[in-house]
Amino acid sequence: KVVTIAKSKKFRDNHGKVLLEGHRLIKDALEAGAVPQTLFFSTVGHLKELPEAEIKRASLVKVKFEDIKIWSDLITPQGLLGIFSKPNHAKMSFPAAQLTNSLPLLLICDNIRDPGNLGTILRSAAGAGCEKVLLTKGCVDPWEPKVLRAGMGAHFRLPIIANLDWESLPSNLPDGIQVWVADNKDPGAQADTTSVPGGAGPAPVKSRSTAAPEHEDEEEVAGIPELATQYYYKDWARTPVAVVIGGETHGLSADALHLAASTGGKRLVIPMVPGVDSLNSAIAAGIVLFEGKRQLLQRYKREDDKEKFPVMG
Repeated sequence: KVVTIAKSKKFRDNHGKVLLEGHRLIKDALEAGAVPQTLFFSTVGHLKELPEAEIKRASLVKVKFEDIKIWSDLITPQGLLGIFSKPNHAKMSFPAAQLTNSLPLLLICDNIRDPGNLGTILRSAAGAGCEKVLLTKGCVDPWEPKVLRAGMGAHFRLPIIANLDWESLPSNLPDGIQVWVADNKDPGAQADTTSVPGGAGPAPVKSRSTAAPEHEDEEEVAGIPELATQYYYKDWARTPVAVVIGGETHGLSADALHLAASTGGKRLVIPMVPGVDSLNSAIAAGIVLFEGKRQLLQRYKREDDKEKFPVMG
């Protein structure tokens, strides 16, 4: 019963606890400094793969594997579940390799409501070396079991700050940052000064200016900034930089567009074959984040080469 209740968002919010399942996820959590409350295991062998000093802090409960199969959300249960205090990113110890390869590249998730998409996005953010991920209100809870499974340990590799409103979000961004938005707006519909010939980018991130409901107030639509558009592979990743990815149902919020406009950012478009409507938000995030990584590393290499081989004048 406790495990079943622990899967609910109400439990996570009211009690400040999360449910983790499987050796890999629980081991990553323990090594990152997450505090275990109770570990349920079917055989002692499951505990031998975990750091001994850390599991001594938890209540250890041996249960039948049949019970774990009932509680588990996995197709093939591993016989190990844990209830942890909800991790605080400020108190986490992230892997040294992750910190060494971290880049001044941030990700902002805007209305990402599909658990599988958010988990995959977090995994891509960790793989690209993002400095942190910010989740606005309206995103699915990152500690929801389906998000954790899709994240494959990303939750314990980089800071994830959730449930932010747009007023407080800038305080979590470094000074001088430029914010860009991935969008599927048809560049051909814009003026020549900002248009880019070719396909559209990720459908998950529609702006209200291009997909406004008929009943929406015209003045509200008119107040949304009209951002310039460029291909995602053009030069845009400068230190520091953030990318906003919107959800597939609601797309980019007006707040995301205003934030980008206020920092001098633009829309990033992924060219698509005509007739193909969109990309999945997680796929779009992966493409844009790894391109951002490529550009930043290339920029660092050029700067490093200049220091090693200064131009003689």
